[in-house]
Amino acid sequence: MLIQPIDYFLVGWFSVAALSTLYVAIDQYRNNPEPVVMKWGFILVTLYTGPIGLLLYVLADKEPRPGEHEAFVKPLWKQGVGSTIHCIAGDATGIILAAVITATLGLPMWLDLLVEYAFGFAFGLFIFQALFMKSMMGGTYWQNVRRSFIPELISMNFMMAGMAPVMSFLMMGRDMRAMVPTELIFWGVMSLGVIAGFALAFPSNVWLVSKALKHGLMTERKSGAKFDLGSQAKAKATAVPHAGHKMAKAMAGGEQPSHGAHAATASDSPGMASDATSAQIATLGIVSSLAVVAGMIAPWNWINMTLSAHQVGGAIMPPGMIMDRDTPAEAMIDMAAVDPRQVKATYGVEVRGARPLPFRLENGVKIFELETSVFRWTILPGVTVDAYGFNGQVPGPTIRFNEGDKVRIDVTNRLPESTTVHWHGLILPNIMDGPAMITQAPIENGKAYRYAFTAVQSGAYLYHSHDHVDRQQGLGLYGALIIDPKTPDPSLRADHEYVLQLQEWLKREGLTYPAMPMDGGQPNFFTFNGKAFPATDTIHMRVGETLKVRMIGSNNGFIHPIHIHGGPFEVVARDGETLQPSARFKADTINIGPGQRYDVIWTALKPGKWLIHCHIGHHTTNNNVETQGGGGLMMVIDVR
Repeated sequence: MLIQPIDYFLVGWFSVAALSTLYVAIDQYRNNPEPVVMKWGFILVTLYTGPIGLLLYVLADKEPRPGEHEAFVKPLWKQGVGSTIHCIAGDATGIILAAVITATLGLPMWLDLLVEYAFGFAFGLFIFQALFMKSMMGGTYWQNVRRSFIPELISMNFMMAGMAPVMSFLMMGRDMRAMVPTELIFWGVMSLGVIAGFALAFPSNVWLVSKALKHGLMTERKSGAKFDLGSQAKAKATAVPHAGHKMAKAMAGGEQPSHGAHAATASDSPGMASDATSAQIATLGIVSSLAVVAGMIAPWNWINMTLSAHQVGGAIMPPGMIMDRDTPAEAMIDMAAVDPRQVKATYGVEVRGARPLPFRLENGVKIFELETSVFRWTILPGVTVDAYGFNGQVPGPTIRFNEGDKVRIDVTNRLPESTTVHWHGLILPNIMDGPAMITQAPIENGKAYRYAFTAVQSGAYLYHSHDHVDRQQGLGLYGALIIDPKTPDPSLRADHEYVLQLQEWLKREGLTYPAMPMDGGQPNFFTFNGKAFPATDTIHMRVGETLKVRMIGSNNGFIHPIHIHGGPFEVVARDGETLQPSARFKADTINIGPGQRYDVIWTALKPGKWLIHCHIGHHTTNNNVETQGGGGLMMVIDVR
């Protein structure tokens, strides 16, 4: 599933890479007089680097016209390309295979890099160099290992010095799907890492070729085979002077390639005499070793290298979140975006939240049923959030019963993580209170938990998740709980009643994150009862009628000063407790903090459209934009 803009780019990139690889493979076998090992070198590197590999092949190796390959590949920079291609093909293949294995095993990033280095070096040295090129190098397998060791080590060090930081920073960056081999972005990071590794390894390979410590591109024209030019044409092809390195004498055609394999000294391989000094080789080896150590250690300054794909793989962090070497996996998981692939249903703007929850009566007990799930919820026309919710709605259904009722609420969890439900403000048995790991074990996915109690209070309350509250309640896992008194108070009666639940949302780049008052978590959308203005409800009244607004701080992060236009209201209850007449007071704005509840009664004094809204200006916008005069925490009372 394509869920980020980078995914679409990667589909295009790998489509081009596949076509580029197909072209190189066909052209190598049909038109290019080169040994099989180099053909496969270019094929693999083009597979990893896409059009860049194709460009290198066409500019440095592809025979322009029949019989010209020997002269075409002689420039030193092209020989350096060939040498680097040979290194990358073997080493990168080993690194990529190791990355898949270590991610699957769940090894931490620091150990992942060490395993990748060891596996890449071993694969390049023992398989791609000593084994695949044994027939060209001559001698025994272990002689070839010894000849190839130092050049391979130097080249591998520089390549890994380029790959390691790229993999570390991108895999442990915002989009940690890059740690998971089944995700397209994992392969995108591998591709970019190989490109960086090639760029860093190329200069050293040019020098190694110039000193006859490594071979570059080769030409193979076996007698009687497809690319055999005949003795006269062959002599002409090999007569062009070589430019820039010590292998001119090794360029005769015939049964063997015009350039052989890795060799360290003239005595190791005939025709290859290196004038590199021990000091030069040792210095280059030391510098390459320092480079790879720096490439592996430097990321520790900025990212938590102790984390693994099993801990944070697949998580996408919000833009602007500060992640450093101390950020634990738990923090990343709590702040991560909802994975759109977990969404089970989509609801349009016409579907409202907080709908009354029906019950069934069994042996005098009122039984309610709640089910958590992940769904796509529309807060504005064209604006959706990926929400956690109860019974497919945000807020969850309003649970209403009477003081003295025996109540049972069965909760089934369909979230991709555990959850619980806390009954905020209620007096009930401790085991029914809901905090995860404190009074109960979390409700795992697919499991259910039964809450049962007798209502001994009345007033406005709420229920919400109490397992990773900052994440789950922030994503919509909350609802209103209204308990009607045994004996109604006539002074609290109103012609209309409206339960108002607050919420903050963070929607960036098509993904929904739990809004939090911290860097990277600041909300950009706000809702009354799951909708943002102008999609919020309109309350219809007549002059002289009264409205009881039950304001519930079901949000997580902010205190919202809720203001009603058109005259003051009377505050009659706080946190479910009715205020004595002498304690009641009039106001036109009241602060609603997370978890707080206020009941206010407002009288329609004059006709017109009167607003209920938060008095923080940013909270009455939609992603900082006003729509039809406002947005977010704003709704209309239409008085006629």
